[in-house]
Amino acid sequence: MKVFVAGVAVVAFCLGTAAGTRAHPGFLARPAAATELTPATPAESADSTEAPARALPSFVSLVETVSPVVVHVKVVSVVKTNGAEDSFPFPFPFGEDGPFRNFRFPKTQPPSRQLGAGSGFIIRNDGVIVTNNHVIDQAKEITVGLSDGREFRAKVLGRDPKTDLAVLKIDAKTDLPVAKLGNSDALKVGEWVVAIGNPFGLDNTVTAGIVSAKGRAIGNGPYDQFIQTDAPINPGNSGGPLFNQRGEVVGINTAIFSQSGGNIGIGFAIPINLEKELVPQLEAEGHVTRGWLGVSIQKLTPELAESLGVSEAHGSLVAEVTPGSPAAKAGIKTGDVITTYNGKKVEEYGGLASLVAATPVGTTIPIQVLRDREVKTLSVTVAKLADEEVHEAAAPAKAKWGLALRELTPEERAERGLEDGQGVLVAGAEPGSPAEDAGLHAGDVVLQANHKPVGSVEALRHEVAKVEEGKPLLLLVRPADGGDRFAALAAR
Repeated sequence: MKVFVAGVAVVAFCLGTAAGTRAHPGFLARPAAATELTPATPAESADSTEAPARALPSFVSLVETVSPVVVHVKVVSVVKTNGAEDSFPFPFPFGEDGPFRNFRFPKTQPPSRQLGAGSGFIIRNDGVIVTNNHVIDQAKEITVGLSDGREFRAKVLGRDPKTDLAVLKIDAKTDLPVAKLGNSDALKVGEWVVAIGNPFGLDNTVTAGIVSAKGRAIGNGPYDQFIQTDAPINPGNSGGPLFNQRGEVVGINTAIFSQSGGNIGIGFAIPINLEKELVPQLEAEGHVTRGWLGVSIQKLTPELAESLGVSEAHGSLVAEVTPGSPAAKAGIKTGDVITTYNGKKVEEYGGLASLVAATPVGTTIPIQVLRDREVKTLSVTVAKLADEEVHEAAAPAKAKWGLALRELTPEERAERGLEDGQGVLVAGAEPGSPAEDAGLHAGDVVLQANHKPVGSVEALRHEVAKVEEGKPLLLLVRPADGGDRFAALAAR
């Protein structure tokens, strides 16, 4: 994944490990000639007060303690390749200058295997592991390597592309060491931190640095609240832990700022408090259910704050309210500044999205808004965010169909001529999956599963779970361009 911000690439690593390690040209450069420094005399010094000398910290005991909880995540994905074209395979019936002279036929190319690698850490002694979603995205096989050299096949319990989190499970037959999770909210800028992972396939590589900033938004998604660090992070570090000096995990290494793809001392980690909030849902449901307010927001600049009568430039400026949304029903209007949400001050405009997402669906909460220089308190009942998730059969023995699904909005149903509570939208079909082979595409609507009408993702999952092992899944589909048809997804 790359996100370009002001011409600089933000790279979240899910890269194959190179067969060999090659020195960077800069490593081979000769050091500059040493320059002799003359200590300043008291008269020459601008400030003769000496700061107390402090030795740099040693991380030896910390690393020895926490290294066993760090794992190496190896993935195999299957990528379809388009081969070169063959010329017309038969003698030209009308000569080489005839109408078939420019005909070409695509070569049949088998899917190629692509290797990738990342890191992770153990959060429960029965083999539950946290890593980045982009590390295991599209993976057909996942292998987890422990620090003692043992390797195990892993299955995905759940994943969340919006926050780039994934939860894996291995069966090691024995209790495993567990990472101690810290409090990322208590982390201070300037604190020492240690990153451990497997950059370029080099197991249990340790790097150290400090916390450079907190709450960074890097364009990765609506819930960006990254920890910035100068601890070196490189390809293969993704999903690995970021420790504080007490040996507690405070972040999950995820991305770097780079113009070259290599580390330049600007790395980003997901705060561990977000992981603690979402992992129970990922483990239990396989996906995250988020709250939805129904507003588009923008940053409140000092100029806008002054014109709206806001004493401080904090809060979220409402740029648009979705008709029929919880916000609209609560009376929130375009131009309102949301200053508090459920008793919590909205410091940054991006923080509102995380607060709403974490609110249980159906909960009624108070919101304070500033409107026409007056503070108003409104009550809003949070609804469920229609989200894009990959849903598979519930039982592990069932085949993977490769469908990405989400709920239809009322507007989308109206556009497609569907009744309320009818149909589920296909958000995508995984390459090489039964769904793709059956001709399903993003924008199609599933009307029935095995002759049973479906009107929600949950209803479709319920019908899919009934499919017997080895049996096909029959769907009635309405393509984006119209014309209902049946699609049979072959079991694998």
